[in-house]
Amino acid sequence: MTSTIQLADDARQVLIGVNPKAGFQDRQAIVAAVGQELARRGYECRVFQEIDALAQEAAGLLAAGELRAVVAAGGDGTIRLIADKTPPGTPLVVLPLGTENLLARYLEYSAEPEDLAALLAEGLAVRLDAGRANGSLFSLMAGCGFDADVVRRVHQSRRGHIHHLSWAKPIVDTIRKYDYPELRVRYAPADAAKEAELTEEITARWVFVVNLPRYAGGLVFSPQASGVDGLLDVCTFKEGSLWSGLMYLGGVMLGQHEGMQDFVRVQTRRLRVEAAGEVPYQLDGDPGGELPAEFSVQPGRLTMVVGKSWAKERGFETDQGK
Repeated sequence: MTSTIQLADDARQVLIGVNPKAGFQDRQAIVAAVGQELARRGYECRVFQEIDALAQEAAGLLAAGELRAVVAAGGDGTIRLIADKTPPGTPLVVLPLGTENLLARYLEYSAEPEDLAALLAEGLAVRLDAGRANGSLFSLMAGCGFDADVVRRVHQSRRGHIHHLSWAKPIVDTIRKYDYPELRVRYAPADAAKEAELTEEITARWVFVVNLPRYAGGLVFSPQASGVDGLLDVCTFKEGSLWSGLMYLGGVMLGQHEGMQDFVRVQTRRLRVEAAGEVPYQLDGDPGGELPAEFSVQPGRLTMVVGKSWAKERGFETDQGK
């Protein structure tokens, strides 16, 4: 059983990181209310719009034992950037103000200022694995191919906060133009050493690298995925066409895709995804770049503040020494 972490009572500094491109002007009142509620409980709270400045301040406070937590006010992209920039061991929490808020939903966070302040006052945290792709961190998942092309188009046309309707035209454009190139996945067996050679291979047209079992639209490609097993779940579908994609989507929505002949799921610590042409990949709903990409798991890289009930339900030891 994995133990939780109890934050020190005398760590009283809270930093809030916001993304001004993600509709912050519309959410200033919520962030201000969080600050007021934290101040009422005796915490000192500061707001940053520059992630690099926040990360530098967080590193100093963490080293001095004064940092309660860094709050990512936004969506999955905001917490991904903050987690990537802040040092390992930084207590993190999400104030869910984004479009999907997948990580926040998984960790059962609330956007109510009182709930967030109570969570930080309780001060319970867990260590979760993260993934890394070509040097960039991700908490939830990575997608290679079709979904990454949609993500790329959304962000190319972005002018501010993304809404669910922002995805409609990019999805239609990708359906019209995407040609489903073959992707090659090379990976090391799950029980192999960390630096083992990538001896196994899968060819597919759809590739998802899963760290935590959450994806947009409530889809779950790998229900077995765990944030504490030191492994990534690689989920692939073989055929490339709109028709096959619709069949795969139906299978995932019904929870029946693992029985499909075209579906393959493996676990690994490290893999590489390649393509013959220019094929994008995405990380937690943000553009990641172009393949090839090297993926690896980062065990315990994320320190997330969580509720006691959430930790108990997932098998964490919450009564240490009792």
